[in-house]
Amino acid sequence: MRIGIIREGKVPPDQRVPLTPKQCATALERFPYIELVVQPSEVRRITDAEYTEAGVELSEDLSDCDVLFGVKEVPIEALIPNKTYFFFSHTYKLQPYNAKLLKACLDKRIRLIDYELLKRPGGRRIIGFGRYAGVVGTYNAFRTYGTQHGTYELPRAIDCEDRAEMESHLSKVKLDPVTKIALTGKGRVGNGAREILEAMRIREVHPIDYLREDFGEPVFTHLDLEDYNRRKSDGGFDFEEFCDDPLEYESTFMAFARSTDLFIAGHFWAEGSPFLFTRDDIRDEDWRISVVADISCDIDGPVASTVEPSTIADPMYGYDPIAEQRVPMGTPGSLGVMAVDSLPCELPRDASADFGATLLEQVIPLVVEGDAQGILDRASETKLDGTLNAPFAYLAEYAGLTGR
Repeated sequence: MRIGIIREGKVPPDQRVPLTPKQCATALERFPYIELVVQPSEVRRITDAEYTEAGVELSEDLSDCDVLFGVKEVPIEALIPNKTYFFFSHTYKLQPYNAKLLKACLDKRIRLIDYELLKRPGGRRIIGFGRYAGVVGTYNAFRTYGTQHGTYELPRAIDCEDRAEMESHLSKVKLDPVTKIALTGKGRVGNGAREILEAMRIREVHPIDYLREDFGEPVFTHLDLEDYNRRKSDGGFDFEEFCDDPLEYESTFMAFARSTDLFIAGHFWAEGSPFLFTRDDIRDEDWRISVVADISCDIDGPVASTVEPSTIADPMYGYDPIAEQRVPMGTPGSLGVMAVDSLPCELPRDASADFGATLLEQVIPLVVEGDAQGILDRASETKLDGTLNAPFAYLAEYAGLTGR
C-alpha cells in the first residue's frame, strides 16, 4: 500500500499536517509493507526539509498512491480520481458551501472518509483537533481579556514558534484578585482549555462555592451540563433524558453570568438544547461577564454574544447588548468577544503532532491491517463505485444526485 500526505490547498492556507516527519518515519518502521510519500508544500509550518531529514520521500505526483491523507477540504481540481481520501470535508451536515465538493468525490469515484465521522462502536469520536482548540482558545481568552480591560498585552499565538513559547507569555497576565472564570465543556475542547488554566496555576473551585464565595485570588470553575441545565418540571437532571429530550430542560447559566468576569465556552451544543444565555440576559442589570471566549463558536446559537465568527487575523470584536450587533473591540458598554473558528491553526506544529499521534495509533492500523469493527466504513460518505454509502443516502439531493 502506498500512502500520500497531500498539500493543503484551501484558502486561506492551513499550516497543519496530518502526520509530522517523525510520525511518518515511525509509520514506515512500524508498517514495513507500506510506502509513504509527502507532497511538497510552501504553506506548512513544518518544512519539506524536515521531512527529507526524517528520511521521508517527497513527490509532487501522488497519482500512484492508494490512500491520501489531508486536513481540510481538498480543492475540487486537486482531487485525484479513484482514490481513498481522509480529510475534514464539512459535508455531512449539508453545509451548502461544500455540496460541489461532495458531488466531485462522487463523479471522480473517490471514497471520502471524514475524520469527524470516525467513531468507536459506542459512538465516541476517535480523532480531532479539539484539544488544541481549547488550548489556543483559552490563551486567546486571556489575550482578549487584557485588551478589553487595557491591563496587559499578549502576542498572537500564531506568531509563537510553539506552545512552549505561547505559554511563556502567560506570565504577563495580570488579574484582579476577585476575578472569576467559568469554563464549560468536559470533552476534548474543555479539557484542552483546562490545561492552560492549570498551567497558569489558577485555583479551581466547586461550582456551588464559586457562586457563594469570594476567594481573594483569581479562581475558575469547570462546569458540566448538570451545573447549568435543569428539568423544567422539578429542577432535576438526568443525562440520558437530557440527550433524548432537551426541550424539557432550561438553562440556569445566568446564576454564573452574575458571578463571572471571563467566560470560556468549550462545550458541545446539540440542536434543541437550551441556550446558555440570550440577548435579553446580557441586558440583565446584574450581568457581570465582560469577555466571552466562544471556542465552540455556534453562530446565533447558545452563546448569544457570538453573532459571527472572528478570524486569526482579527480575533476580537465587541458585542453591543443594546443594538445586539458586532461593534469595534473596546466600544464603551460592549462585551469583548473572541470567536475564532479555526483555533488549532494558530499552533500548527503542536496541533499537528497531537492529531498525528492519534492518527498513527488508531486510524492508520485500520487502513493497513484491517477494520474488523467497520469503523472506516461507517465514516465513508462515498464509495469507490461513485455512489453514496448507505448511511449517507440522505445526502443525495444535496450532492445533486436527484434523477441520476
